[in-house]
Amino acid sequence: MLSVGDTLSMTVEKPAVGGAMIARHDGRIVLVTGAIPGERVRARILRVAKGVAHANTVEVLERSVDRRETSADPLCGGCLYAHVAYPRQLEIKSLVIRDAFARIARLPLGNAVGVAPSPEEGYRMRARVHVRDGRLGFFREGTHDLCDAAQTRQLLPATLDVLARLSNLLRPLGGDAVHEIELSENAAASHRVVHLEGGVPLTARTMDQLGEIDGLTGVAAGAGTRGDPYVTDVLAIDDLVTVSLRRHVLAFFQGNRFLLRELVAHVVSQVPQNADVIDLYAGAGLFALAAAAGRGARVTAVEGDPVSAADLRANCAGTSTATAMHAPVEDFVARDRTASRAPDVVIVDPPRTGMSRDALEGTLRLRAPRLVYVSCDVATLARDARRIVDAGYAVDRIQAFDLFPNTPHVEVATTFKSEDPRV
Repeated sequence: MLSVGDTLSMTVEKPAVGGAMIARHDGRIVLVTGAIPGERVRARILRVAKGVAHANTVEVLERSVDRRETSADPLCGGCLYAHVAYPRQLEIKSLVIRDAFARIARLPLGNAVGVAPSPEEGYRMRARVHVRDGRLGFFREGTHDLCDAAQTRQLLPATLDVLARLSNLLRPLGGDAVHEIELSENAAASHRVVHLEGGVPLTARTMDQLGEIDGLTGVAAGAGTRGDPYVTDVLAIDDLVTVSLRRHVLAFFQGNRFLLRELVAHVVSQVPQNADVIDLYAGAGLFALAAAAGRGARVTAVEGDPVSAADLRANCAGTSTATAMHAPVEDFVARDRTASRAPDVVIVDPPRTGMSRDALEGTLRLRAPRLVYVSCDVATLARDARRIVDAGYAVDRIQAFDLFPNTPHVEVATTFKSEDPRV
């Protein structure tokens, strides 16, 4: 019987979704953090749930050649894989994807899934920074305890300098003034904006001081702004074609500056020339505008979030082949299209929770010959993949992108092709 506080010696077998590694003790599964497959470790039990225990490595008895030294707190947001050599991280993520497809989707993948690598430092364009007692940082995993964001190496040095100056100005205001900071910058780091959330309105004088911080191009708080609350990316689709996308500091956008172009290029490569495309969960229009510019596609882009939908509308205004629609995906796909021609391609990029049943069933009723599903969560992707295949599609291509180095997260783009001869 396993109990909290027990320290056990175990051999680590394989990775699990979420960042822990799978080991066994007397036949019972133990999910161990801080380990690498193949290692023998001593781990302390942190909690016991039905059918599984959770533990943390306290000593490595037989060390993997892929273990590396790190000074980062492994539980500081974005560091769970920091102890693993980067090439092995990519292998582990590939294994996690294959395991999820085999176990959850019951779709064994014949070949290893390629994972495009990223530089490990300064990759992050978006972050949520927490403020407690005048200190700024990330949360440690599973807690509200602050840790130093600098140790994660996700943010650029210039970004950390801005946050330090911001902290110095906010500290005298007291603990209720600002609780959370949304940070957004463009890939070139030439635009950097923060949105401040707190319990009391900030004075005009304070906003003026914040707006003068060197390295910030915009500050937003409540109804007030200083500078520009938007950042703009100019993305090269190929050597001749570029698209310009503005986005509000609160809008969702892909977070890795180094792999942004590669991810977009892959998705666009799945779109035939001059195709009719529906882009669901379109955000600011990243894939929609790229498909319109790079493939001459006629795109209907759908976004339910009002902030992102406003960006989408503004970005689509510059092209005659991309149309923005502000609507929940569920409502859009529920519309009667019996008189409409089926799209050639549907692109979906849902949130981490995946597609709701109504959204997925409605998407499948569109009867597109090709469905490109971009996902930041392997488990929900695998769940939805099973439903897509049951509806008459087959996995045609799968490619992953390591948008989140040193974490267990990975972005996966899966192309499904219809096997229905009527499509």
